[in-house]
Amino acid sequence: MTFRPELLDELLKGYENPGDLLGEGGILKQLTAALVERCLNAEMKTHLEEQRLEPATEGKAIRNRRNGHSRKTIKGEFGEAEISVPRDRNSEFEPIIVKKGRTRFDGFDDKILSLYARGMSTRDIQAQLQELYGVEVSPGLISNVTDAVEEERKIWQNRVIDPVYPIVYFDAIVVKVRQDGRVINKAIHLALGVNLSGTKELLGMWMTQNESAKFWLQVLTELQNRGLKDIFIACIDGLTGFPDAIEAVFPKTQVQLCIVHMVRNSLSYVSYKDRKAVAADLRPIYTATTEAEAEQQLVNFAEQWDKQSPTISRAWLTHWQRIIPLFAFPPEICKAIYTTNAIESMNMTLRKVMKTHRAFPTDESALKVIYLAIQNIAKKWTMPIRDWKPALNRFAIEFSDRFPS
Repeated sequence: MTFRPELLDELLKGYENPGDLLGEGGILKQLTAALVERCLNAEMKTHLEEQRLEPATEGKAIRNRRNGHSRKTIKGEFGEAEISVPRDRNSEFEPIIVKKGRTRFDGFDDKILSLYARGMSTRDIQAQLQELYGVEVSPGLISNVTDAVEEERKIWQNRVIDPVYPIVYFDAIVVKVRQDGRVINKAIHLALGVNLSGTKELLGMWMTQNESAKFWLQVLTELQNRGLKDIFIACIDGLTGFPDAIEAVFPKTQVQLCIVHMVRNSLSYVSYKDRKAVAADLRPIYTATTEAEAEQQLVNFAEQWDKQSPTISRAWLTHWQRIIPLFAFPPEICKAIYTTNAIESMNMTLRKVMKTHRAFPTDESALKVIYLAIQNIAKKWTMPIRDWKPALNRFAIEFSDRFPS
């Protein structure tokens, strides 16, 4: 639907600059209020007409009718506008476009959640909404809007997931939470799956202060109860008791130490100026085509860096048995396993969000922020990871007895 130019000219007559259109008393605010009132009156008309068609009962002997108006101020991207809301005599009218008890309009709650998901504090959100839309919102309103997300998060956490994921990365981020009058570190563990379509999907998140085999057994059992039947390759970060838990719940799953985490941990032992060189010299190790070649590349790396940073090669040797399963797979699968894009882009965004929160008041508030941030990140997960088609073909060959038909 388009408006006739003559109609637009008539509406814009007398408005000479953007402030006249969008500012206080501007045409946008007037049009919004007028359209909302028109819709409310149409809803009231329909409500009364439907009641007239209902058979008369003893309790409704008196026909319902209009009973004046009440005033309400609504908030939206246009700012604040006062509208007239029709009332009926029996107080049975339930508006749809602006529900009873609501003052936010046109996705205003979504704006609050979007700012909250980016790690903004309540005070920052208040200032941003005031600056952008000229709307004053209370801390209580922001709290009520964001608290409603908790129920949504619980539904998401318990949703049914796919029966098979070729790759699942298990990662964690550390957050500070207030507990018993002090601030402590807790880990939020994330399960990032790559489904058969090659797209990324966060399967769930769990918070704990102390991980253990029992904790991981509970996590994996929860995933199993939600529909997960098989994981071809689970990439982990040397988490305590995790390999044993995987073998108990998914005995056929190949456990692989996450190369991304190995590289990241290695770089923490060198100065910033050497990180690029160390990362470049580590790459031949995990991109080798055979275990023997990888061992030789590790020797070469040790000869180059042991005098300066002996801890790195020692760490790779310590975890070598969890690294070498990678080399039993063809190059197509190896590339899919050690691709850094799968988890690093997510982690980078989450770290930015966490920077604005010195300490969360509760576990639930931390999970809520991470959940909202993940929902924003997931909007970009529309394409398969790089070179997924050849990787999927090799998965179908290597795991032919477990690959879905």
